[in-house]
Amino acid sequence: MLRFVRAHKERIDKIITRWLKRHLQRLGAEVDLNQLNSLVEDKDMLAENLENWAQQERQEGEKLGIEKGEKLGIEKTARNLLKLGVLSDEQIAEATGLALDEVAKLRTEGQR
Repeated sequence: MLRFVRAHKERIDKIITRWLKRHLQRLGAEVDLNQLNSLVEDKDMLAENLENWAQQERQEGEKLGIEKGEKLGIEKTARNLLKLGVLSDEQIAEATGLALDEVAKLRTEGQR
């Protein structure tokens, strides 16, 4: 087997490189893989592109986490305002920035 790999190293490299490029494109990698022609020759470029891609994914995840936290905080504020029973759904929607139907949904959840 090792003899076969050594004998066909260049062809195997091209096949794996082509598969990896297609796979990363399907995953939505926002890195330029056009210059990647060989995993053997372009190890540094591939490593840099994969690191950049991983860093972008981490940043997007952190951003989504912050946005989700903000949304949960706003919903908690709306629930507290609903518990007070002083404001209308329209006033709560205006104060929190939530859509009126979201406030109505929170009201029905609170009544359960």
